[in-house]
Amino acid sequence: MDKNQITGLVLMLALMTIYFQFFAPEVPEQPVETETIETAAPAAVQQAKISNTTVSVAEDSLTSALHKERYGVFAPFATGEAEEVNIENESVKIVLSSKGGIVKRVELKDYLTYQKDPLVLIDRNSSQSDLLLASNYKPINVSELYYQVDYRKLKVEGEDSLTVSFKVALDNGRYLEHKYTLGGTGFQLRYEINLVGMDGVIDNQDAQLTWVDNMKNVEHTLKESRAKTTINYLPIGGDFDDLGISEGAESETIEQGLKWFAFKQRFFSAALIAENKISKATLSTYVDTSDSTTVKSGTAVLTLPIGDLKTGKGQYQYYFGPNDYTVQKKVVDGFEQNVDLGWFIFRLVNKWLIIPIFNLLEGVISNYGVIIIILVFVIRLILAPLTYKSHMSMAKMKVLKPEMDAIKEKHDGDMQKSQQETMELYRKAGINPLSGCIPVLLQFPFLLAMFNFFPNSIELRQQAFLWATDLSTYDNVLNLPFEIPFYGSHVSLFCLLMTGSTLLYTWSNSQMNTQMQGPMKSMQYMMPIMFLFFLNSFSAGLTFYYFVSNIVSFGQMALFRKFVDEDKILKVMEENRKKNANKKKSKFQLKLEEAMKAGEEQRKQKTKKKK
Repeated sequence: MDKNQITGLVLMLALMTIYFQFFAPEVPEQPVETETIETAAPAAVQQAKISNTTVSVAEDSLTSALHKERYGVFAPFATGEAEEVNIENESVKIVLSSKGGIVKRVELKDYLTYQKDPLVLIDRNSSQSDLLLASNYKPINVSELYYQVDYRKLKVEGEDSLTVSFKVALDNGRYLEHKYTLGGTGFQLRYEINLVGMDGVIDNQDAQLTWVDNMKNVEHTLKESRAKTTINYLPIGGDFDDLGISEGAESETIEQGLKWFAFKQRFFSAALIAENKISKATLSTYVDTSDSTTVKSGTAVLTLPIGDLKTGKGQYQYYFGPNDYTVQKKVVDGFEQNVDLGWFIFRLVNKWLIIPIFNLLEGVISNYGVIIIILVFVIRLILAPLTYKSHMSMAKMKVLKPEMDAIKEKHDGDMQKSQQETMELYRKAGINPLSGCIPVLLQFPFLLAMFNFFPNSIELRQQAFLWATDLSTYDNVLNLPFEIPFYGSHVSLFCLLMTGSTLLYTWSNSQMNTQMQGPMKSMQYMMPIMFLFFLNSFSAGLTFYYFVSNIVSFGQMALFRKFVDEDKILKVMEENRKKNANKKKSKFQLKLEEAMKAGEEQRKQKTKKKK
């Protein structure tokens, strides 16, 4: 039916309505009797019914025509009543709707918001999805249709599973189906789109799925949550990537297609994973800073291969769940990267050492503060050989300090000669000047890996210890009436304790380290002060870990000193001098001396230019 036919039908219906309202034959007047009054009333009512029915028929016909124009063969399914289907397993409660055959609401059973309300990851107000299919070269939003529902059970557990099917069935066995399968455990919802016998109805044009997720604020610290919220994705044949964490609008088009993408918040994700592929995707995020109920808004415009949907390969998985490394690594390859474990070397330390130890302790201990304390002891024990080697290097330098001071006094003002003679002293005494630095550098990946592990560990979320109510965020013992730049408007006691113990440890260590002189000796105290500002708003679990680590390091240092005999070290070095008296310099020593000479020469040239 074209537009001219629709217009003619509407005019005809309008003329009929006007005729019955104004030009219908009048009913002859009758004597006013009780019997006449009683028969006249039904006639008037009947006339009104005819008029209303006519208008209703006209409206229905117009709506039907509009639906036919908009939805084509799917027009009969454009009206109806939405039915909600509530399914659940041991981990999630999910509401599906027959209008659109979509996921309407997801609640995670074992988690709460910071206000201790049930954690609803998505609902109809925050999430919207639309599936567009082409029919007769015209896009039809099949998410606006009303589907027939078929299911057998609504709750499942263990190894069992349940299936819910939403169908729009045409004639001759042709139908469009959204099919959901939920296992007894876990956070994955299997999703299938099936176009059965629809070759003459649906064009061979790829489908478009648009998913908008206004990610709900479920944490206490909105600023920290926004800094860790983005869209992560894995391109076909590419490496894991994300849109970045800036508060400005971000957008990326992935032409080669995706294996999966995730609306990733700090501790939770809503994701779509393709069994085959998503042909193309445009992903974007933006922040409305005036809306404190939404962390970020994300949009994914996805191109789904129509061939997959028509041949039973339109198979996907939704993931609605926590950013838990142990859980996510079982979902699909690379999906565990939604848990930010840091750069390559730090990720390796977290993946192969920190997480296994933490999970082992978590299985036998319920108090996460105690777990952190034990974790410190385990890590310090593993690093003990490196720490001991570094301590021994500093002890050797301390023994040589009188001779080093004599060399500096002898060559006062001539840095090149002073350095050359000092290096000769090291060589004869059998000391590698880098032996103290290398063990410290080797410990750095373990130290910095914690920067990613603790702030992103969902296990610490809402876990209290001592005065900290939540180890995943900062411990707040005092709110300031003003804000200090780079520090904030609160006081973290764990951060203060960490800073104080770090300053004390640095001072104690400097008593042994005779190599660090001049400005560098003062600069080493700046780092703890910087960390005071930088870590004040970080996870209480992180600052507590560093505080305990400093205390354990004091104990290690005291223990090592008991085993260090300076007289014995001096005796060994004297024997080394006799052995190395006529020994040639190594290639490394020669190159080091050349570098020192070149540096001294450059320094002299600069001094001459200034003069």
